[in-house]
Formats: sequence, C-alpha cells, structure tokens
Amino acid sequence: MQLALLATLIGVAGVFAGLWLAGARRRARVVVPFSAGVLLGVVLFGLLPELGKETGWLRTLLLVAGGYGVLLLINRYVAPVCPSCAHNHDHEACGTALHGFAAPLIAASMLHSFFDGWSVATAQMAPLMAIRIAVPLAVALHKAPEGIALGGIARASIESRPAALLWCVAAEGTTLAGGIAGLAIAPRLGTVWIVYPLGLAAGWLFYLGAHALHEEWQRRGPAAALVAAATGAAGAAVLQQGVQAWFR
Repeated sequence: MQLALLATLIGVAGVFAGLWLAGARRRARVVVPFSAGVLLGVVLFGLLPELGKETGWLRTLLLVAGGYGVLLLINRYVAPVCPSCAHNHDHEACGTALHGFAAPLIAASMLHSFFDGWSVATAQMAPLMAIRIAVPLAVALHKAPEGIALGGIARASIESRPAALLWCVAAEGTTLAGGIAGLAIAPRLGTVWIVYPLGLAAGWLFYLGAHALHEEWQRRGPAAALVAAATGAAGAAVLQQGVQAWFR
C-alpha cells in the first residue's frame, strides 16, 4: 500500500511540474510537444515491449490498433476528440491549444495509473525479492515524466488551471486505487486479463501523443515540434529501458 501511495505522490509531483511548465505561453510552446513525445515514449518504449513480452506482438499490436481506432472513430463520427486538428479550425480563436484532448487523456491516464498501482501491489506477492523491488521502482520512476506529460497536455486542453489540476490529481490517484484493488482482488482474478485494457490504453495514449505533436507541427513548424518531442520520447525511453536493464 505504501509503495502505491509513493508512486501516486511522485505522479502528482510530476503533474505540478507539468502544469507549472505549461503555465506561461513561452514555456508551453516547448512543453506541449515535449509532453507529446513523453506520451509516445511511454507507449513505444514502455507499454509496447511489456505487453509484447506478456501476450505476444500480434495480439499487442491488435489491441493498440483497436484503442487507436476507437478514438479515431469517436473523433470522426461521435464527437471531436481533436477539433483543433480540423482544416477549417480557427486556431487564433482557441481558448486552449489542445481543446478536446482532456476527456480521452484523463480516461487513458486513469486506466494506465490504475494498473500501475495494481502492478505495484501484485509484485509484492512474487517470491523473488528482485521482482518485489524492481516493479515498484520502475513504476515510481516512470511516474515523474508521465505526470509532467499529463500536466502539460491537460493544461493545454483545459482552460481552467484548477480544473486541470483536479482532473490530473484524480487520474494519478487511481494508482492508489489500483494498489488497493490489487491487494484485495488479484489473488482471485490473476493477472492475465490486464493486458487487454492496458493495450487499449496504449492505443489511446499513442493517438493523443501523435495528434498533439501534429497540432504543434502545424502551429510552430516541424523543427521546433520534432526537437522537443524527440527529447521527451528519448527521456522516457532512457528512463524506462534503463530501469529494466538495471534489474536484469
């Protein structure tokens, strides 16, 4: 329980950092594509390898494509997930840089954070001490850049700073809820089923990261958007892969 709480607090600290960095317009020009890069890095170098190892690459790619496709269909036929990506959109009249991203971003982050907490709790049931240490440490370390990405993109998609903070804290708070649920339910349910909602969440996060990067590409040009996004993705990759290599 204490480890899930620690991971939650690290994620919330990252949220505060992301909100602060995105608070000024000058900083936001860097933070939004950087945060998009972190989201893409979390998916490409964190979620995808783990899911591929757990359930096979074909099933993993189908799940991620399914999650991506769900948001694509919602955006096209139900309600605009990314209204600012439309060709006829007036960017100068926007109250927020990425309005429309908030709901799917918070939903995906809640799902991802819940299973972060679940993983931390269930890892404590493993017989090997290395696993009981490695999993919580890996989750805690990736919570910092994840929180920064969540805070940065939420601030760019929610006009009110207090509302952005509230939703981000709620999203990171599901880490603790996942830890409690993992301790109570995991011994009866097992862990095989977790890959399915995580695969869908990976597809949602990839969709949001890619479209946030596309939006900044249109606003600022390819050079500024790609450099910031590549930095964020590289940081996420180094952190996640470095922690895994440390405990191999």
